Amino acid sequence: MRRPPERVMRGVWIASLIALTAAYLADQAGLEGIVSKRADSPYRSGPTTNWLKTKSFTVQEYELLGVEREPGKAAFALLAKPGTGKYAGSAFITLNQEMRERLWKRVQEHAGPPPKGIKRPATMGQAGVKAHVKHLRGEFGFRHASLQDSERSDTSSEHGTN
Repeated sequence: MRRPPERVMRGVWIASLIALTAAYLADQAGLEGIVSKRADSPYRSGPTTNWLKTKSFTVQEYELLGVEREPGKAAFALLAKPGTGKYAGSAFITLNQEMRERLWKRVQEHAGPPPKGIKRPATMGQAGVKAHVKHLRGEFGFRHASLQDSERSDTSSEHGTN
């Protein structure tokens, strides 16, 4: 395989550096993302390769309230702000099969009544399960949220020791 000319490699490297710097600065400013376009590209509705959306995500910790499952549909985690028990939003459960089954088993074993304000058909779990949720950065709650992992906040009770 032939190596591209040095000038092309430098151009690619510089372009990559500029893109990383722009994404970093947008993230630091708390922006949800950046939309960039080719200089000669007029706006047209619909999908295009001339416009690019770069989104800024964050991962935050929440408490798992329960799981909403319906046959043939994606499962959702119902989440609360830590320490409040107050519903904050929902996130797709994007765990691998083993982790999903472990989470579902934990929720079923500790099922309880839904907290006030929850009107969605869901199996509610016991408090104390931390959930790391990836979602778009911004001030509008969860958007494009996905559950990354979950764990008991008090691991001693999970292993049978007090």
